Amino acid sequence: MACKNNLVVKQIIELYDQISKLESLKPSKNVDTLFGQLVSTCLPTDTNINVTKMSEEVKDMRSNLIKLCGEAEGYLEQHFSTILGSLLQEDQNPLDHLNIFPYYNNYLKLGKLEFDLLSQHSSHVPTKIAFIGSGPMPLTSIVLAKFHLPNTTFHNFDIDAHANTLASALVSRDPDLSKRMIFHTTDVLNATEGLDQYDVVFLAALVGMDKEAKVKAIEHLEKHMAPGAVLMLRSAHALRAFLYPIIDSSDLKGFQLLTIFHPTDDVVNSVVIARKLGGSNTNGVTRGCMFMPCNCSKVHAIMNNRCKKNKMIEEFSAIE
Repeated sequence: MACKNNLVVKQIIELYDQISKLESLKPSKNVDTLFGQLVSTCLPTDTNINVTKMSEEVKDMRSNLIKLCGEAEGYLEQHFSTILGSLLQEDQNPLDHLNIFPYYNNYLKLGKLEFDLLSQHSSHVPTKIAFIGSGPMPLTSIVLAKFHLPNTTFHNFDIDAHANTLASALVSRDPDLSKRMIFHTTDVLNATEGLDQYDVVFLAALVGMDKEAKVKAIEHLEKHMAPGAVLMLRSAHALRAFLYPIIDSSDLKGFQLLTIFHPTDDVVNSVVIARKLGGSNTNGVTRGCMFMPCNCSKVHAIMNNRCKKNKMIEEFSAIE
C-alpha cells in the first residue's frame, strides 16, 4: 500500500504545499514552474502506486490538489484565449496561432487519439457533438473540427459566460469553424431538452472536480442522452490521478463501457468511451454518415495494438 513515505508521493506533497501557498494561480513564472514540476513528477506510468489505497491524509491532499490544478488550468486557458483574441484587432485569425498555447501539441495528440477510438466504436460520422465544459479555449472541439470531422457541428456548453465570450471570439474570424461552433452558457445540470440530439457527448475533465460532482453530471447525461449515443470522458491513471479525477466503471450506470485508454506519453488524460444503453445502437448500429479513412486513425490503430500488448488499453462488453 502506497503511503506518505513513498519518495514520489513525498515530492508531490512538497509541491502541493508550495502551490497551496501561492497568492494567485494565474500564469506567472513561479506558477508555471511549480505546475511544470508537478506534471513532470506525475507523468511516469510505470508505477504500482494506487491513489485509492493511500492514507486519508494523502487522499484529502489529492482532492485539494486536483481542484488547484483545475483552477490553474482555467486561468491558463483564459490568459492565452485573451491573447489570441486580441489578434482580431490586427485582422488575423486567432486559430492560425494556436501553437503559442504551451499544451497545444498535447491537444493535437489527444484529438487524434479520441477520434481514432471513436471511429473504432462507430462506423458513422457524428453530425452533432456536444462538449460539456468547453471553457475559454475549446481546443478539443477545435482540433476535432479542423482536422478530423470537417462536416460535424460542435455545440460547446460552459457555465461561465465570459469563457464562452472568449471562446466564441477565437473562432469568429474562421470562415469554417465560425459556422460549425455553437456556444451555450448553462450549467450542464440545467441542460435537459436537446441532449438527446447529439450523437456524441464529451464531458470535460474539469466538470465535476470531485467524485460526487462527477457522478452527478454523468447521471444527468444518462437521463437525457439518446439511447445508443456515445459518451467520451477523461480520466487519469497511476500518478496522473493526482492531477485529474478518476472515472470508474461503477460511475457509468446506464452505459455500456467500451474502452479505457491510458496514454504513456505526455498526454496526461486517460480516455473513457461508453455508450448509452438502449436502442439499436448498442447492437452496433450507429447514427450519422459513414466514417472515412484517416491517416491519423491508422497511426493510432497501430499504437493501440501495441498498447494492448502492454495492457494499457482495456475493453469491456457491458456494465452490470
